[in-house]
Parts: sequence; C-alpha cells; structure tokens
Amino acid sequence: MNHWKLKLASTSCEWLQSVQKNFDAFLIDHALNERKASASAMTLVAHYPDRAELVEVMIELAIEELNHFKQVMKIITSRNLIIENEKKDPYVNELRRHMKKSDSEAYLLDRLLSGAVIEARGEERFCLLAENLSDQALRSFYARISASEARHFCLFLDLADKYFHRKTVEDRLSEWIEIEKLAIESLPITNRLH
Repeated sequence: MNHWKLKLASTSCEWLQSVQKNFDAFLIDHALNERKASASAMTLVAHYPDRAELVEVMIELAIEELNHFKQVMKIITSRNLIIENEKKDPYVNELRRHMKKSDSEAYLLDRLLSGAVIEARGEERFCLLAENLSDQALRSFYARISASEARHFCLFLDLADKYFHRKTVEDRLSEWIEIEKLAIESLPITNRLH
C-alpha cells in the first residue's frame, strides 16, 4: 500500500459555521452520503467483475460505508430526527461532468480518482468537525470517521496505481485536484458535507 497525500483546497470557516448552526441537517446529509458511498462501491463491483482486487476492496468498502450509515442513523434516531429523501449532490454532479466517458479505461481511472478526491474532502471536513464540535462524543465519532476517509482515499489511489501506470495516475490526479478545487469554489456554502 502506498502512503498517498492529497493537498486539497482548504474548506472555508463559513462552511464550518454553517454546519454548526444546523447540525441536525448536516447529520441527515451525512447519513445520505454514507448510504450513497456504499451503493457507489457496489456499483463498481457490478461494473468491473473481472478485476478481482477491485471487487474485493469495493465490497469491503461498501460494508464499511454501510456501517457508517448505521452509526449516523443511531445519532439521528437519538435526536428524534427523520432521514429525508436523497437530494442530488451538486458537488458530485459537478465532478461527474469531468469524467472521460468515451474511453472505458479512462472512465475507470476517473471513477477511482474522483472517488479518491471525494473521500479526501470527507476526511478534511470530518477532521474539522472533530476539532471544533462542542460535544465530546461527536468529536470522537468524527475523528474516527475522518481516519476512515483517509484510508478510503488511499484505497482508491492504490487501485488506480494497480491498474494504471503511475505517471498516468499522478498526472490525472493533479487534474482532479484542480477540478475539485473549482467545484468547491463555484458552489454555494451549505451545511451539507459537500
């Protein structure tokens, strides 16, 4: 396993303030994101059954993300909240616009690299919550979730490194970091994860 480091643009203080003002709404969005992350991992399993290592890693990831969903749902239930229907995620939709869909290999690389930057953004934002929430139990929870996201972005990058030449991965990853930066800057600040 490689020890990857991604340097994403920093999240603004305004995002943290927005989340702190309506943490219940953030929790619901967080739960929905965990559920979507699990489903996305299983979609990769379905689309690439011939890639044994990818299948194995994505099944494990799907289980872990579903377990995170379960954990967030416990917090939501303890606050007498009800999960909403899923909403389209403008951040993810903006990233998807940049995927190279005309070539199957380039598309796989983009799926892996976009997954990596999404997980890296999750790590950064969950770490901010772990450092800034007043509730100690929530701080501990988000510290654990942040550590998981760090492992997850490395999983995606390790798979990219397995299936593609390192220089190809590094060059396209640099592009994805810039794509992600522009997406974050172009979207309004909300109390959602992305």
